[in-house]
Amino acid sequence: MPPPSDIVKVAIEWPGANAQLIEIDQVGTCIKLVILLIYWSLSGSEQFALRYADGPQLYITEQSRGEIKNGTILRLAISPARAARQLLERIQSHGIDARLEALKELAKLSADPTFATEFINMEGIGTLARLVESVIKSFKSFEPCFFGEMLAFTLTAFLELMDHGIVSWDLLSLSFIKQIAGYVNQPMVDVSILQRSLAILESMVLNSHSLYHRVAQEITVGQLIGHLQVSNQEIQTYAIALINALFLKAPEDRRQVSYLHLSGLSWNDVPLYPQEMASTLAQKHLRSIILNHVIRGNRPIKAEMAHQLYVLQVLTFNLLEERMMTKMDPNDQAQRDIIFELRRIAFDGENDPTGTEKRKAMHTKDYKMLGFTNHVNPAMDFTQTPPGMLALDNMLYLAKLHQDTYIRIVLENSSREDKHECPFGRCAIELTRMLCEILQVGELPNEGCNDYHPMFFTHDRAWEEFFCVCIQLLNKTWKEMRATAEDFNKVMQVVREQITRALAMKPSSLDQLKSKLRGLNYSEILRLRQSERMSQDDFQSPPIIELRERIQPEILELIKQQRLNRLCEGSCFRKLGNRRRQEKFWFCRLSLNHKVLHYGDLDESPQGEVPFELLSDKIPVSDIKSVVTGKDCPHMKEKSALKQNKEVLELAFSVLYDPDETLNFVAPNKYEYCIWTDGLCALLGREMGSDLTRSDLDTLISMEMKLRLLDLENITIPEAPPPVPKEPSSYNFTYNYS
Repeated sequence: MPPPSDIVKVAIEWPGANAQLIEIDQVGTCIKLVILLIYWSLSGSEQFALRYADGPQLYITEQSRGEIKNGTILRLAISPARAARQLLERIQSHGIDARLEALKELAKLSADPTFATEFINMEGIGTLARLVESVIKSFKSFEPCFFGEMLAFTLTAFLELMDHGIVSWDLLSLSFIKQIAGYVNQPMVDVSILQRSLAILESMVLNSHSLYHRVAQEITVGQLIGHLQVSNQEIQTYAIALINALFLKAPEDRRQVSYLHLSGLSWNDVPLYPQEMASTLAQKHLRSIILNHVIRGNRPIKAEMAHQLYVLQVLTFNLLEERMMTKMDPNDQAQRDIIFELRRIAFDGENDPTGTEKRKAMHTKDYKMLGFTNHVNPAMDFTQTPPGMLALDNMLYLAKLHQDTYIRIVLENSSREDKHECPFGRCAIELTRMLCEILQVGELPNEGCNDYHPMFFTHDRAWEEFFCVCIQLLNKTWKEMRATAEDFNKVMQVVREQITRALAMKPSSLDQLKSKLRGLNYSEILRLRQSERMSQDDFQSPPIIELRERIQPEILELIKQQRLNRLCEGSCFRKLGNRRRQEKFWFCRLSLNHKVLHYGDLDESPQGEVPFELLSDKIPVSDIKSVVTGKDCPHMKEKSALKQNKEVLELAFSVLYDPDETLNFVAPNKYEYCIWTDGLCALLGREMGSDLTRSDLDTLISMEMKLRLLDLENITIPEAPPPVPKEPSSYNFTYNYS
């Protein structure tokens, strides 16, 4: 008879004694400490607790006892309260070695929420803050190496404790903030101290509105630039993360002023329009430094750095949101003068005078040739948001800085009389709206997304230059399609596809973007569409359909084996935590006989395959009940903040196994998500229903069918088999060999 599902067998260690194998009732008493205390002649059960012997070595509580697995090794240790009290006494001692060892142990234990609660309840946060505030006085008698090491462990413990969210960041004093900011502003400071100081400042900004203002007074982008020029990618990542936090948490009504302060500019340098704020980055050389020292200087770029660059890209483009959502006032003469300037540059030349109001009223024909929908008052074309005034800004930039291109586009279309003219004004407005959608202008960054584009860091006015490249593409595609006004939406769909395909290739510069767009002309888009079209569009006859049905099981089995082989190789997954920069990983892989899932924690992301011996936990495949995805996953229901994050939700899946346990995953990308959900479904004998499976199935079936039908090229395949002829009148037609 199998043992009850709530009974697990574990080994418990204690220094100086042999390990004991016991059974623990996960429903009843959490741990039979009384038996152990009697056996090892220890007194006072409240002074002791159990911790995991491997991995993070967390304390086991009433809430976490259900997570204990069969075969786990536990260790009998002093209780969290007793450990917190002892460490608090030791870090305030006068002995150098004792204090250093205490701070090392504290930095390690602070990641445990149970210990953290006890330490904080004993005013431990205040003690650490006072140590940091009086660091020079406290450590002045120590050797420099001890000073740096002690401070690094102190800041590490402080950050880990605060990260649990038990106490508010608002309780920190101004002197503490100045002290932390001082380490960031110092030209020469220990790398570990600098990393933790940058991380603490970022957490202050992200977790407290009031601390944002205090940090912004102490730190500017100009002071952070030096940290982007080092070779240490982690320092660069923390510095960009702090810059992003200062952007992200700037009050909405002071976003422009906050950006000014971040850039280290004077009040006289306030940009006229929010989209021009992006160009002020160049005045402190931030853009060029990120390009040369971060993007081009780091090979390869790690995932967290890529995420921070993506966040910076999104926040920079979000500076365009105000103009994007601003409607044009048709009665505002200053705004109407901008439209008139577009007309003047296109048709009158530089030396033509502006003219009077009466002359402006007579330019209806010119506005029609410029491609505006409303010929009488083109200001009405800019009253819809998005793109609002942002479209007009883009058009003016093209007319001013790329005047020859602007005049050529306008004149070559305004002089046509064959109904194939491309309406410049309407196209520019719709293109601006499209680019805002593609680059997610006005949206918050997605957690875990690393989709940044290096080319946007290569130019001071990257957005406007990007628009200028795309409007020329639109004009070229319009001519290739020989489109008319009725084909407007069709042309915009093709242009969107051209742009998204080119961006997916990650061009490193605007010149590379132009090159890739030249290769994606209308004929190439048609060819790509045709090659990607479902094979059933080409083969509809019953014999072909029957052949497809015969081939499909073989292809599905091939896909299934590929998925299972990938599960046997294993994958690394990121643990969800309160702070994204603290990367914690775990690895999972399927046994070679497809009977057991092995998994375990890792200190860092592995570079290759992880041996089964390093994966301490396992789940028999026979115990797996089901696989759930998205919002049905237990860890998505628990994480309310992540519950609203669409991207994380789409990558989440969980394995439910006997009795009521779960193994929760968040895939690093959509490909790994499809591989693992398909593989787990295949293990359970269920249908593989991911988008990747459907795509692979269509591709492989199409290839196999084309190979089998090579000999039938240019031969018409009949819709029905030929009729069976009538039986012969006699069968006396065999050859007589005799």
